[in-house]
Parts: sequence; structure tokens; C-alpha cells
Amino acid sequence: MKMVIAFIKENKFGEVMLALHKIGGLTGASSSKIHGFGRDRSKHDPTQKPEVSLDFKPHIRLEIACNAELVDKVLSTVEWAAHTGLRGDGKIYVLPLEQAVRISSGERDEDAI
Repeated sequence: MKMVIAFIKENKFGEVMLALHKIGGLTGASSSKIHGFGRDRSKHDPTQKPEVSLDFKPHIRLEIACNAELVDKVLSTVEWAAHTGLRGDGKIYVLPLEQAVRISSGERDEDAI
């Protein structure tokens, strides 16, 4: 089991969710509106360190728990649907998911996601 965490631009949320709905076997996704900052890479002078921008930008955080077999499909789907070609398109992280429990039924692990 894996947990995919993606940070995407707000205006790409609808496209990403529509694309994720087309993945067979994917049981769901959660989203949160967030604000964050990152390194400013707008300067192309290799002698300067990237500056940290303190301007908090709005993004959407997606959390997708899935079977390991679906990870590549989820990654490529989010990457394709969220891509604009501009800086700040976002990031995707994949983490191991040790255990899952469906509270309503008591199902565990793969049966619970």
C-alpha cells in the first residue's frame, strides 16, 4: 500500500479529479486547500542561491491511498492533469502506507483502502 501526496494549483483541481475518477480500482482521494511557499527559481544566475519566497501561495493538497500496483498510474495521471508548464505546478510524493483500517467495518489494509 502507498500514500500519494500531491500539491497542485487550485485551477487544476477539477481536471485532476476527473482524470483520477477514470482510474479503475482507485477507491478515492481527499483534498485540502492549503497555502505554502518554496524556493524562488526565477533568477537564472547559477552563482546565486535560490531565494526563499515568503509569499504564501494557494494550492490544493491531495492524499490518495492506493495499492502499490496503481501508484505509477496515479502519478502519471496527476502529473499529466496538473501540468501547465509553468513554475509552481506542484509536487508529488509517494510514501509507504503501513496499515489502513476502515472504521465502519473493521476491514484492514488493502481491503480498507
